[in-house]
Amino acid sequence: MKTPLLLVLLLAGSLPAGAGGNDEDFDLPDLIQGAQEWAEENLDTNLLNSMPELDQQKAQRFLRDLQKQLQGDYIINLASLRETANVVLPLLENHDETKPYAAWLRPRLDYLEIASEFLLTIPPPKSEPGEPAKPIPNPSAAQQRAVWVTEVGRHPWPAAASNHVTRLKPVFISEKVPPELVWLAEVESSFDSRARSPVGAAGLFQLMPDTAKRFGLSLWPRDQRLQPEPSARVSAQYLKFLYDRFKDWRLALAAYNSGEGTVQRLLNRRDARSYDDIAVLLPAETQMFVPKVEAVLLRREGVKLAALAAPRN
Repeated sequence: MKTPLLLVLLLAGSLPAGAGGNDEDFDLPDLIQGAQEWAEENLDTNLLNSMPELDQQKAQRFLRDLQKQLQGDYIINLASLRETANVVLPLLENHDETKPYAAWLRPRLDYLEIASEFLLTIPPPKSEPGEPAKPIPNPSAAQQRAVWVTEVGRHPWPAAASNHVTRLKPVFISEKVPPELVWLAEVESSFDSRARSPVGAAGLFQLMPDTAKRFGLSLWPRDQRLQPEPSARVSAQYLKFLYDRFKDWRLALAAYNSGEGTVQRLLNRRDARSYDDIAVLLPAETQMFVPKVEAVLLRREGVKLAALAAPRN
């Protein structure tokens, strides 16, 4: 009873809408326990069993809140969302209207798993008496790379990968970009072209509307981001553009995920030139996205990201 009850309360708004935000006063475990105790004392079991499994708009609100946390400062904060995300996912998959969000959420469950691992292994910093507790620091880029190689090694290829990889590598080659980067789609969507994020990214390569239009894709009357070949072409073109700007594949991938401006501002602020110099300051998702792509390339193709050739002109 507790798991579906938690979901009903979460999606019905009994828990704060900012479950994925950065409110320091928000304690998810305490709220969950309190909500469950209140419901068990005050709500009729038959009423709970008859409630609809999922409300589309409220589910989308939850996913937007999750994405806000992915864009937050600290990886560890994602750990508290792991259990709820695992409950929400199968329910999203049971409704046609929310299947695109399920396709977006599924490859990101790994982020919540890894955050939970780091929560157990990274010691909290010492606080002075009378001072508030300091946040658990982000793992280093080297720590991330080691963990992700192990994590990706636990999973087989996504079911759709065989067909898409064969079809889309020639697209990357035609754009003079290393064809191994087609595996970016595993990290972004598990090769599910239906995937759509709460903020509007869509398709195998999770292109935002502005990026798609910038490189010539049409969003209406048919969204070309949902078509494998056109979306692969734009993804390759965008990666080439980012590499030409940053001269480094890790920085290019960080910019692909978090935006060119975010990466450039951090490089300027730290007077830095390498990804590792700014990694712990990037949004939480980006800190995991880059080493996960690296691990996927190593596990699926046996190649290191740093060894990939620069795009040809």
